[in-house]
Amino acid sequence: MALTPLVYWAQRHEDVYLRVELTDAQNIEVHLHGKVLQFKALGHGAKGENEYGFSLELLLPVKSEVSHRSTQRQVNITLRKEQRGWWDRLTLQDRKPLFVVPDFDRWLDESDAEMEIREKKDKKEALKTSRHEDKGLVSPKRGLLFVYNLVQFLGFSWIFVNMTVRLFIFGRDSLYDTFHTISDVMFFCQILAAVEVLNAAFGFVRTGVTPTLIQVVGRNFILFIIFGSVEEMHRQPVVFFVFYLWSAIEIFRYPFYMLGCFNTEWKTLTWLRYTIWIPLYPLGVVAEAVAVIQSIPIFDKTKLFSIPLPKAAGTSVSFSCVLYVYLVLMFLGLFINFRHLYKQRTRRFRTKKRKAN
Repeated sequence: MALTPLVYWAQRHEDVYLRVELTDAQNIEVHLHGKVLQFKALGHGAKGENEYGFSLELLLPVKSEVSHRSTQRQVNITLRKEQRGWWDRLTLQDRKPLFVVPDFDRWLDESDAEMEIREKKDKKEALKTSRHEDKGLVSPKRGLLFVYNLVQFLGFSWIFVNMTVRLFIFGRDSLYDTFHTISDVMFFCQILAAVEVLNAAFGFVRTGVTPTLIQVVGRNFILFIIFGSVEEMHRQPVVFFVFYLWSAIEIFRYPFYMLGCFNTEWKTLTWLRYTIWIPLYPLGVVAEAVAVIQSIPIFDKTKLFSIPLPKAAGTSVSFSCVLYVYLVLMFLGLFINFRHLYKQRTRRFRTKKRKAN
């Protein structure tokens, strides 16, 4: 009697992928009878050199053409779905067989799979655009994106270098005048960052509107409301840490986008763009939260932005109440954006790993 191999599975809207964990497989037989997939092969599996096989009744019909490819480490099987769609599970029975597990190297949920499809379409469009560029034609959209990213890169680079030099020259004293020396350029860069929301909304770039909107609105709230409108915050050291962490992320993000405008990649920069945010983004949110907490007593004292109530109440609601709510929303936004960025990173490097294999 044949032993059962370990089978990994994943899917896309049109295909089902099976990866049979069997080394040096020989005499491979893969048959499809209706919705029942049968596999048999001789190879080295979990129980050593033996004959292995399995039978799976699939959840929905697939096309009769079954392709399989054997490598030294495994057997890859691809099934084409009869109808395009997303399966809740692999097999007809609710309880999946013990030998079938998700293939996390290829696993995507439905929304990620849709995004993968859009990325493939965008790549085809980019290829068409690059062909026009080879003929001496430059896409206006691509040119504008490059100029925007270049301006932002120069702005944040000036901020980062200026703050670093001042830190080395003046030491701790530089922490207290960051706002007065840096704020004008930071105001310019963050106002200009609103363009990123429009780019995402109109489909000029491959990114979600919500994560972009959260970052742009969140940063501008800290910059204009917490720092800009409260003079007592201008000389707080937390301004230095917020500005420094923001610029440290952007000096890698914008040159990555600049190269992407011309379908060019520098591997070191790609790794930095998809990795440097892991420590810096949460630290930036913590620094922003510290700034909000430090500003609360000032808003209570000055009554700035207080919300007036009807005369019958005879009082007003302090803006600090809004800031308490904002603190909660800030960490909710951290979760949403961290999840979005982590998915981007996983998808980017998983694709490269798959190509390498």
